Amino acid sequence: MTLLSLADLAATLPPQSRLLGIDPGSRQVGLALSDVLRMVASPLKTVKRGKLGQMATLVGELAREHGIGGMVVGMPLSLDGGFGPAAQASRDWTLALSEQTGLPACLWDERLSSAAVNRMLINEADMSRARRAEMVDKLAAAYTLQAALDAMPRQQV
Repeated sequence: MTLLSLADLAATLPPQSRLLGIDPGSRQVGLALSDVLRMVASPLKTVKRGKLGQMATLVGELAREHGIGGMVVGMPLSLDGGFGPAAQASRDWTLALSEQTGLPACLWDERLSSAAVNRMLINEADMSRARRAEMVDKLAAAYTLQAALDAMPRQQV
């Protein structure tokens, strides 16, 4: 498999299939799920980052359970928009995950998604640091997936 643009991913998705949003961190991976109309992203869960095979198995199970047709994976570009080592690692990981699961994938800029979510949890939800740590990864996945859904061509859905 190759990584697709968002428009190409949208064009390949079967009708009524969901997208899985993934925020891959070094210790945890946040997961989010779109609705079948691909208009709204919702946080799903946070899992410990393990071996790629374990993640592929989990994603495969989620795909069968929820009717997932593709993945949008956060890519941590540098603040200046550059493609650094973290972005390359995310690209390589996404490509391998796509190959192992058979699901098409695209990368989406996730710059500052965790920071935005943390600000929201502090300012609006007044959450403790411990509670934020439980929530931030899956909410960052939903934040990134929602940005991609908002940019997705509507005629493709």
